[in-house]
Amino acid sequence: MDNLALMNSNVSKKKSNSKSEIKTNKKRLIDKIAARWQLYLLLLLPLVWLIIFAYVPMGGLVLAFKQYNIRAGIWGSPWVGFDNFVKFFASIKFPIVMKNTLGISLYSLAISFPIPIIFALLLNAMPGKKYKKVIQTVTYIPYFISTVVMVGLIFQLLDYRNGLYGNLYMLFTGTNAPNILANGKFFKHIYVWSGVWQATGYSAIIYIASLANVDQSLHEAAMIDGASRFQRLRYIDIPSILPTASIMLILAVGNIMNVGYEKVLLMQNDLNLDYSEIISTYVYKVGLASGITDFSLSTAIGMFNAVINFTLLIIANKISKKLSGSGIF
Repeated sequence: MDNLALMNSNVSKKKSNSKSEIKTNKKRLIDKIAARWQLYLLLLLPLVWLIIFAYVPMGGLVLAFKQYNIRAGIWGSPWVGFDNFVKFFASIKFPIVMKNTLGISLYSLAISFPIPIIFALLLNAMPGKKYKKVIQTVTYIPYFISTVVMVGLIFQLLDYRNGLYGNLYMLFTGTNAPNILANGKFFKHIYVWSGVWQATGYSAIIYIASLANVDQSLHEAAMIDGASRFQRLRYIDIPSILPTASIMLILAVGNIMNVGYEKVLLMQNDLNLDYSEIISTYVYKVGLASGITDFSLSTAIGMFNAVINFTLLIIANKISKKLSGSGIF
């Protein structure tokens, strides 16, 4: 009986101690917030923006399971279950948009992911700091070109009559150049490689920052041991950026279905539509640009796209954690 009473008293003491610790932690948190209230006030604005424009619209996902009627509203529209998803899967556009989306995304990932890493490694290996800064600035500037201007430049350069491509083709062959902008087979190549030119400098910044944090004593020790520049790059530089590269790869895989629709939409024409129609442009056309707008179908397509991205993100994160030990969660 004495032991039981002693155990009960110990349990009650622990509960009282835990309650007092919770109160103390709350008080400390309140004191910290009060001491830095200006920072939390600045944080409030983006938090409110995120709630209004990112979380509140999630309620509209219910449209994917309804047949939207503008008079009845979102909640008053009739429930149809998975009919909109079945309609999308059974449509003639489904295999086309899936093939184009996956084709462009995988091609872009295979090209645009390793090139910034290679560029950062090569730039880090250059001896002159002045040349490094000039090259980094020149490659960084194209990122600030807007999508509309970028597509305009592509059209001007690749015009088969008056553009640089057309003039060079005429100069070397003496004949008129073929219109590659109207040839759907060249669409993904133009899209991907123009994106590489525009985003390589910006994408390499995070890898350049990782390489700048490498302990220089490792390079000094390797040089004393007689290691060449390539060996130092292989055994010091590359392992140092692998955790960063794995995180960036996970994020890239998680967005593999999100091909930038603005650039694709601006580059589309009637002749390359079978090669350029992707999920995001199809959602825009079904929901807003078509003669009969179908908000329910466009919501269902967008939700399907988001679920695929989320699934790929989870899978890529698990694989990365098993192989490299690093992940985003």
